Amino acid sequence: MKLKRKLFFVQDDGKTDRLGALLNFCLVIGLFVIVFWLSLGAINVRLEFGFLGQFRLRIWDGFWMTIGISAASLVLSLLIGILSAAGCSSSLLFLRYFCSIYVKFIRGTPLIMQIYLFFYIIGTAWGVENRFAAGIIILSIFEGAYISEIIRGSLLSLEESQLEAARAVGFTQRQTLRYVILPQLVTRTLPALTGQFASIIKDSSLLSMIAVIELTQTIREITAVNFRMFECYLLLGFLYLCLTLPISFVSNRLERRFQYEN
Repeated sequence: MKLKRKLFFVQDDGKTDRLGALLNFCLVIGLFVIVFWLSLGAINVRLEFGFLGQFRLRIWDGFWMTIGISAASLVLSLLIGILSAAGCSSSLLFLRYFCSIYVKFIRGTPLIMQIYLFFYIIGTAWGVENRFAAGIIILSIFEGAYISEIIRGSLLSLEESQLEAARAVGFTQRQTLRYVILPQLVTRTLPALTGQFASIIKDSSLLSMIAVIELTQTIREITAVNFRMFECYLLLGFLYLCLTLPISFVSNRLERRFQYEN
């Protein structure tokens, strides 16, 4: 009974046995695999992945394009998020309303609508023809709104007593920012920002709607030639998991590392 409880239940202290965690993980993966193969058998589908070898260079190029777009969007969206979070707290009403409306509009509308709006209307009106650059800008604007709320929420969580203590010991505004606000802001936002990077990678797939030749668009083109949809999109999911799972692992580690109590 004790062995059964040790293998299949979380312990009273909240910890799990490593052997039990591995066993249950394998059981869950096995369940998913069985359901998947039974589903394929029910619709008489046999998977053949051999043809993908001839497209390996195109798939590799699309894979690196996705990484490039995601990395560039991460940097730009982080900048937009910081500026937007600062603008939402500004004493200048125009700037505050501008940033607030931007965040609400972006968070309240789907990315696919924003892609069409910014590329085919605004982009066309202002002569933006480079789809790669346009994709990075659109994705950054979208993700920047979410990053803005992450940063703003972290700022609001800072206790006023800490700022008062900084003033009491004679800290200037710059010293307060450097030694009090920024260290806590980093610890409180870094796990969430790491998770947001995984969202950037996944959301970049929608840039295929404007024919940006990233991973999803590459797979769509291969599918159009071979009509092997199941194999192509299973590979697509696997490649995205190769990018997002390590990020999710890092995010979980950072959450445990920076876990704190008020």
